[in-house]
Amino acid sequence: MLDIEGLSVAYGGVRALQEVSLHIGEGQFVAVVGPNGAGKSTLFKTICGVVPARHGSVRFEGKDLLALPASMRAHIGIAHVPEGRQVFKTMTVVDNLEMGAYPADAQRNWPRMRERIYELFPRLAERQKQVAGTLSGGEQQMLAIGRGLACGARLLMLDEPTLGLAPAVADMILECISNIHQQDGLTILLVEQRAAEALELCDNGYVLETGRIVLEGSYDTLMHDDRVRRSYLGRGAI
Repeated sequence: MLDIEGLSVAYGGVRALQEVSLHIGEGQFVAVVGPNGAGKSTLFKTICGVVPARHGSVRFEGKDLLALPASMRAHIGIAHVPEGRQVFKTMTVVDNLEMGAYPADAQRNWPRMRERIYELFPRLAERQKQVAGTLSGGEQQMLAIGRGLACGARLLMLDEPTLGLAPAVADMILECISNIHQQDGLTILLVEQRAAEALELCDNGYVLETGRIVLEGSYDTLMHDDRVRRSYLGRGAI
């Protein structure tokens, strides 16, 4: 579904991504983990067309994303839930959700999708007329994910969805994301600093460090790699 080959991105002459290759099959859950400044958000921004690539290719369902304007991503089925939630704080919950449903197909399917979002996040149904800026951090994250789903996404990209949340709330958000994958079969690309939890959820994971993919593999492969255990899980080698 998403195929990235040899992707390089630079800011002011400094390489943020170097020869990154990443592949996601339809219906897969893929996680990208790594330290701050590794290039995880840059990867997302490049896929979304916000940041230009210097070299490499990014293809979604055979389409060359680097040749498409950023505004077309939602129309072809890519939803980006950005770091920091970025909800429209002066608008109501339901109005925020409707902002995500602007592609033509999403507008036609909006009544059904709205009910699915409320099923996944009952708190949003309870607060649908409430102004988004008055929601808790966890509720705003639910709203941001719901807005991403509203576009009728086939690929849901989640950038640090647990950032700044209390541990119990973060666990709940990750559980909701897992439910979306398992129940709806949605393809998910997750960037997350909580490496153990992210890798446990995913079908396949990538470790990004200083702009390069240094490891990739299944949950079992990565969780038993000594480097991952020491650097990201706080555990020594077995």
